[in-house]
Amino acid sequence: MLHVKSIPAFNDNYIWLIISEDNRCAVVDPGEASQVIDYLKANTLTLSCILITHHHWDHTNGIEELVRFAPSAQVIGPEIKPIPRLSMAVGDGDQIDVFDHRFLVVGVEGHTDDHIAFVGDGKLFCGDALFSAGCGRLLGGTAAQALNSLKKLASLPIETEVYCAHEYTAANVAFALTVEPENDDLHLYREEVNRLRAQEKQTLPSTIGREKRINPFLRIHEPSVIQAVSGRAQNNTELEVFRALRQWKDEF
Repeated sequence: MLHVKSIPAFNDNYIWLIISEDNRCAVVDPGEASQVIDYLKANTLTLSCILITHHHWDHTNGIEELVRFAPSAQVIGPEIKPIPRLSMAVGDGDQIDVFDHRFLVVGVEGHTDDHIAFVGDGKLFCGDALFSAGCGRLLGGTAAQALNSLKKLASLPIETEVYCAHEYTAANVAFALTVEPENDDLHLYREEVNRLRAQEKQTLPSTIGREKRINPFLRIHEPSVIQAVSGRAQNNTELEVFRALRQWKDEF
């Protein structure tokens, strides 16, 4: 099993470090480098690769400094938009080796048109495509793309751990409860999230199973969600329900 360590960045980002038993390390979406380098040095870790889910600056700004620190580290990410120091371009269906573990690359366009996710060792690193109780805004992709991407992620095994790139959980739960005020799983989750945040602890990782119970964007087929957007959606198709839900969240 691989160990995952979080490095908080900016106001609410997480940079994820994937650490092998022999002290090799992969870094996911390094928006900044200094804290990552400090942790690598303090724990005698060798940086082997840098995994990038999409091109936004808060996921890529630390790449140059990290490559200067570890010149042999591969930078693996999408090809559609420019990624600094990219050494391996990957897309939907590709596979990569992270240490001795095979990871699948999943195309998850929607938040952006170049977004990918990495799945391996029972873990999903999904950037801004999926959040706990939410999903990313449409900042380059389409609603249809985002819906298709979330369906892909929802099809993963329910025990899959979800490592997304932002601590948005409390705000997302507030919106989700507006959509589904009678969802008992959501009420229980709100209590857990509030307790963790009061202790200044992270709410992640989540799991695919949990998200299917509490995340309205993975529950667009549920009568309660369809009813909640009935005054906003043009019809009850999955796409229109999703589109109405995403627009509602943008305004929330």
